[in-house]
Amino acid sequence: MGIMEKMRLDGKRGFVTGAARGIGKSTATAFAEAGADVAIVDLDFEEAKKTAAEIAEKTGRKVIAIRTDCTDAAQVDAMVAQVVEELGGLEFCHNNAGICINAPAEEMTWDQWYKVININLNGIFLTDIAAGKYMLAHGGGSIINTASMSAHIVNVPQPQCAYNASKAGVIQLTKSLAIEWAKRGVRVNSISPGYIGTELTLNSPTLIPLIEKWNEMAPMGRMGKPEELESICVYLAGDTSSFTTGSDFIIDGAFTCF
Repeated sequence: MGIMEKMRLDGKRGFVTGAARGIGKSTATAFAEAGADVAIVDLDFEEAKKTAAEIAEKTGRKVIAIRTDCTDAAQVDAMVAQVVEELGGLEFCHNNAGICINAPAEEMTWDQWYKVININLNGIFLTDIAAGKYMLAHGGGSIINTASMSAHIVNVPQPQCAYNASKAGVIQLTKSLAIEWAKRGVRVNSISPGYIGTELTLNSPTLIPLIEKWNEMAPMGRMGKPEELESICVYLAGDTSSFTTGSDFIIDGAFTCF
């Protein structure tokens, strides 16, 4: 069997949170293209259903949509149970849901701080644990968390202390779970994207001036594309990454190198 055949995900089942659009939609598409059945998990159920139908038509795989608030433990547990019931199992997941609120630290409200930490870190914890419990009891699996290059640097010029702190927490959570589960068949890794040009980002009036600044600072002179994160996620979800756990993969066009 050649390396390309080994990279396929035939027979695997997984879910992606925050998958209705953007990075999550891109990686969910890649998982299905590689042969997996996938659940599109998002708060925006209508958009999730559209995405699921689009990916199913494109790939011929079974793709379902599930509305879930990833900060609600009961909803997360129910989502994992639904994935297992409708897809027949769970071998991988990409916990990707997240938000960013830009506000100077001295002006940031507690509600703003808590919202970012709750979705970006608590939500990752809840989905990691719910998926991990199933995987630990059923032969193992692979968990992929979306962190950020913001876990490694302090972004400028926008003030985003809550986002940076939450993403640093995701990396340390990833490493901690990887150690706890290393001998029990469950691998946990994270990806740390740089600035990624999603449809919403590129068309946001408030972000366009920032994008110009980011591109000036970027060694490659541009933002990344969601599809440039696909191959690392397919690798981590599959069996060729069997010795890879507790790692954080920075995909940022060398932005954090200076």
